[in-house]
Amino acid sequence: MKNRVFVALLLAVVIALPAVAQTNSATQDQTTTTSQPAQSTDQSTTSTVGASGKQPLGPPAREGFWGRVNPFARKKYVQRQTAPIRDRINELDELTASNSKMIKDVDSRAQEGIKMASSKAAEADQHAIDAGNKAQMAQQTATQANTRLGTVEQVVGNIDQYKAATQTEIRFRPGQSVLSQNAKSALDDMATPLKSQRGYIIEVQGFSSGKGQAAIATSQKMADSVVRYLVLNHDIPVYRIYVVGMGNAPVPTADAEQGKSKRMSGGRVEVSLLKNDLEQLASTSTTAPATQDQQAPPK
Repeated sequence: MKNRVFVALLLAVVIALPAVAQTNSATQDQTTTTSQPAQSTDQSTTSTVGASGKQPLGPPAREGFWGRVNPFARKKYVQRQTAPIRDRINELDELTASNSKMIKDVDSRAQEGIKMASSKAAEADQHAIDAGNKAQMAQQTATQANTRLGTVEQVVGNIDQYKAATQTEIRFRPGQSVLSQNAKSALDDMATPLKSQRGYIIEVQGFSSGKGQAAIATSQKMADSVVRYLVLNHDIPVYRIYVVGMGNAPVPTADAEQGKSKRMSGGRVEVSLLKNDLEQLASTSTTAPATQDQQAPPK
């Protein structure tokens, strides 16, 4: 009987020990939680704040009745011990997610900035190319203007310098001032190309046999018949024709050297076509705009 009582007491002690240990650990946890504000105020000056903004977890102040491992720990006890760890892990996850979002935002803004800078650089390059093309065109225009200005200066300087182009001689029978068919054909050949030309004059000189004023009057009539034909049949302006009756004047020295007699019987009219550089200027002015139109780039 005594043995049974002893065994029952021993079993009761064994069963009561975990409850007592659990009660002691609970009281220790409560004492540590109540003492944390005072300890945190003391440690705030010396400890370093973590990434989550809280103090790092420290080891428990006391080991408890069973040491580090409680073989009779219950589920609620384990949850109380691991709750701070779970909270810190959740905070770290939130911080990691927010940092990842911030990094993505910064990267997207950086990519947008790079794209905008690239587009602006390409636009600036295009503007520079356009400016270079316009500068080249302006240089070409200035060169053409300088060339044409030099041509104009040369023409203006030689505006009264006429050069002999062609010369035609019209023969008349003695005492006549009417143009023959051969004379008209010769005048047609000379005057037909002049309808679209500028910068020319026609010099008409009449020569006649005889003496004194009679010869001069006859030569004037022959020269007038030539001028009348040119004005009426070929629309040659009168201001471009210079006419003079030379009478029985001697043949010029150049003709005399070629074997012509100094005086002749009958009559003749010498028609000389003289030109200056205005025709060259006109041709330059007509080709210059065409060249500029060809060089102008399409818009």
